[in-house]
Amino acid sequence: MQESVTGGAEVRALEAQAARASQAGRHEEALRLWSRILDLQPEHARALDFLGQLAFRRGDLGKARALLERLVRADGRDPQQWVNLAVACQGLKDEAGEEAAIRQALSVDPADLLALLMRGNLLERQGRTHDAARAYGAAATVAPAMDRLHPDLRPSVSHALAYRQKYDADCGAYLDQFLEARLREHGGEDLRRFRDAVDIMVGRKRRYDSQSVIFHYPRLAPIEFFDRHEFPWLDAVEAATSAIRDEFLEVLRSEQGFAPYIAYPPDVPHNQWAELNNSPRWSAFHLYKMGSRVEENAARCPRTMAVLDAVPMPIQPGRTPAAMYSLLKPRTRIPPHTGVTNVRLVTHLPLVVPEGCGFRVGNETRRWEPGRAWVFDDTIEHEAWNDSDTLRVVFIFDIWHPHLSAAERSLITTLTEGLNAFSGASAGYEL
Repeated sequence: MQESVTGGAEVRALEAQAARASQAGRHEEALRLWSRILDLQPEHARALDFLGQLAFRRGDLGKARALLERLVRADGRDPQQWVNLAVACQGLKDEAGEEAAIRQALSVDPADLLALLMRGNLLERQGRTHDAARAYGAAATVAPAMDRLHPDLRPSVSHALAYRQKYDADCGAYLDQFLEARLREHGGEDLRRFRDAVDIMVGRKRRYDSQSVIFHYPRLAPIEFFDRHEFPWLDAVEAATSAIRDEFLEVLRSEQGFAPYIAYPPDVPHNQWAELNNSPRWSAFHLYKMGSRVEENAARCPRTMAVLDAVPMPIQPGRTPAAMYSLLKPRTRIPPHTGVTNVRLVTHLPLVVPEGCGFRVGNETRRWEPGRAWVFDDTIEHEAWNDSDTLRVVFIFDIWHPHLSAAERSLITTLTEGLNAFSGASAGYEL
């Protein structure tokens, strides 16, 4: 028993000496010390790891493999041990050994990035295109952003991404040709959902879901831009464009009543809004705000208010309805963001739109056309920009989601009243 204790103490002392020698760059001394430890404890994991990697660096792949095999038999709990063994087997052109070591690494940690990259590389070398694409796709899923990767890993991750992207593009091109005749057979039908599903599957589009920040209503389909037939009142809104624009221009001449759209206090996180917070670069003239009519502003825009009276504006006290003239100054971008609830949709009626302006919701990007309205779900990621040298103006208001029943709308209103009663005040939100 005393010999075992003494032996353990000697090994620990040798470990400390070996570590100091390695740190000081005295590699031959470290080699001698780790070898001595291995003589004393043939299954010593750190000694096997050091000596195995040293043998690999010196080009003695057979010795490296033997030491690393001893290491994984003695320990094997770290996926890096198996990855190192796989690298040694790769150098020896032993694909079976390489594959087995990679499999063991992924059994320890299925999300190990190095092991996934090595699996993709092995399968690519073997010409197993579909399997390689799956492995590289898994690596891309677990890899952090490129700027957070160790520089040594960036080429491999870039190759994995490029390989998977080419595979998806090849698959998409094949499916386009494969489906062409069948799609023609159904040429008179609305197949946008099917086409979007294919595009998302092969990576030509991203999947965007509703990301309601505050109140999410389940089973409402996330639709970027809604079809016009859902909103028979849109024609009347568009017909009033000139009157709405004239009232806005009159308001603009007075230069009164406008406020920054983003106005967070200094003691709350600004996140993506830091640049636009309390900035006139994105401002609004509110007609309804946080569920209340802004009487002073509304009185200056009677024809616009008459238009709003004829649309199905949502009723959530302290929250909606909301309506405004939205002003985006030159060279200003609204960053990607999502809205607070999917029970209401947002309507845009463009009034003043210079060249160089655009709007994206999910996968679809559109250009505003004066007098041409659209309705979208703002709980899907969206962004806007004005790259021109002049002002962009859009009339914005919210409406009930058309797929809610009258009973559901009434209950949502009552729910909001209950939340206000519980909190003792309106905990409002904006568009």
